[in-house]
Amino acid sequence: MMLSAEPEILPYRAQDKNAVLALSLRAWQPVFAEMRRAVPAFVYHNFYPAGWEKRQLADLGTFLDEEAERLDEEAERVWLSWKGGQPVGWVGIRLHPEDNMSEIYVLAVDPACQRQGIGRHLMTHAFAAIRAAGMAMVMVETGDEAGHLPARAAYEAAGFQRWPVARYFKKL
Repeated sequence: MMLSAEPEILPYRAQDKNAVLALSLRAWQPVFAEMRRAVPAFVYHNFYPAGWEKRQLADLGTFLDEEAERLDEEAERVWLSWKGGQPVGWVGIRLHPEDNMSEIYVLAVDPACQRQGIGRHLMTHAFAAIRAAGMAMVMVETGDEAGHLPARAAYEAAGFQRWPVARYFKKL
């Protein structure tokens, strides 16, 4: 699917949940396949004992449900990129005022639309909302294995600077 113009960015609505979750699974399938090969098996199985899809659906579903519940009270924190009547990407942020910071909690672009600027467009939209909320910086976390290489490249291209962190796991 080639995009001829920038997609429209609109706030998340509860009725979009199933489409957003399906898009997320498509976007992350190759990432999780690579992650499974790259991390120790006991770590992967502890995080995803019923499979990564089930965990992602639960975690993202909870995040989207929380967004739908709070929309009447506060400004949006989740936006969808639309093209041809379909969501082609989405971004969700979390605010951490105690650190004067926000977080890109989730960013996903449909595989058929990747490398067309949708992720950059969504991040730019999120950055404006983060600035409007008075935050001084934004962070994003991603993996270090090959499956997350495109995400790391996108974040670095958007001006993010890497903070070296090491996580260690030991099987008991």
